[in-house]
Amino acid sequence: MKRTYSLLLGLLTAMLSITATWAYDTEMARGYALMFEPVQGVKAGKALHMIKPDQFVERVKKGETIVALDVRTPAEFGFYGMTTPDALRIPINELFKTENLDLIPTDKMVLVVCKSGTRATAAGTALRHIGFDNVYVLKGGIGALAAYLNPKTANMPLPSAE
Repeated sequence: MKRTYSLLLGLLTAMLSITATWAYDTEMARGYALMFEPVQGVKAGKALHMIKPDQFVERVKKGETIVALDVRTPAEFGFYGMTTPDALRIPINELFKTENLDLIPTDKMVLVVCKSGTRATAAGTALRHIGFDNVYVLKGGIGALAAYLNPKTANMPLPSAE
């Protein structure tokens, strides 16, 4: 009994000392606090740099240069993917390698895409955190773009500027 008590006491002491020494990265937390400060209320999506499929299509039709950055796996973008000019295909697990970060332009809008928007949101947030202020995310991903884009919407003229 005494041995079990000593073992439990030792285990509890070890656990407490481990949790007491763990701490989060305060500088990184401060950086995220600044980045997410404008994310409030009805403009939260805009502050998070989210772009809806119809907004993306409209910008492309207007001739804006948008670099689509597809972060899905090669198997995913091998079947269907972004074919806009300057599109980049870099899987998320390879995105933060120096040679791949060097491919991402800083002078053009970069739209991160994936199937549903989940990976793109994570990648876009991390890219903005390291200094890519020109990075946006396609809300809902390729799935939402495919749901929006059909023969009618793809060929629809742009709204007049009146």
